[in-house]
Amino acid sequence: MRKSYYFLALILLIGVAAFIAPLFPQSPLKNVMNWGLIATILIILAIVAFFFEFETAAISSKEIALVAMLGAISAVSRVPFAVIPNVQPCTYLIICSGYVFGPVAGFMVGAITALISNFFLGQGPWTTYQMFAWGLAGVSAAYVRRFRLDTIWLIIFGAIWGYLYGWIVNTWFWVSFIYPLTLKTFLIYQLNSLWFDTFHAIGNAIFLGLFGMKTIAILERFRKRFSWQLG
Repeated sequence: MRKSYYFLALILLIGVAAFIAPLFPQSPLKNVMNWGLIATILIILAIVAFFFEFETAAISSKEIALVAMLGAISAVSRVPFAVIPNVQPCTYLIICSGYVFGPVAGFMVGAITALISNFFLGQGPWTTYQMFAWGLAGVSAAYVRRFRLDTIWLIIFGAIWGYLYGWIVNTWFWVSFIYPLTLKTFLIYQLNSLWFDTFHAIGNAIFLGLFGMKTIAILERFRKRFSWQLG
């Protein structure tokens, strides 16, 4: 197992602990730490670890170019839909990319999507959370590949990520500006964005239902051409 995997696992464990701690009223760290800063640093470390894993992987320049191209296409596809609240076709392409090319490539496509598209839509502290959320969508898609999802299950998977993405991205505002940091305020804030997350989930379901299997088939041909090693 590569050392970066241990690094990622450690970051995720610390991240979970840091996320849960402010939810407990008796936590001794509750009022003495900047949770917004901590969460952002942890996410940046996770993103750096994935970039390092991609950089050190034994892949060709053509494979790197393919991942960059998928990230760019995904980013561009997001921009025209910005006028429709949270309908984002890029999520479907990120899921398809991770499903075919593996977790590291899936994360890279997701991270590139947020980074590039926000040059047009606006950069901010939310960018790192978007990179992380879309990256995780690509990672998780790689691990459900073993179940050989049909169209219906792919649609369900995409719809679930419509909500998960929103919950992850909303966390940056919650830890930075909401007080007190409790389970109640967390749930209330997440419920306020439920309609927007539902639009995202519906959009994912539509795009995956119409284009998911066709896109996966096209990407599979590229994977076989490059003899891509999943991972």
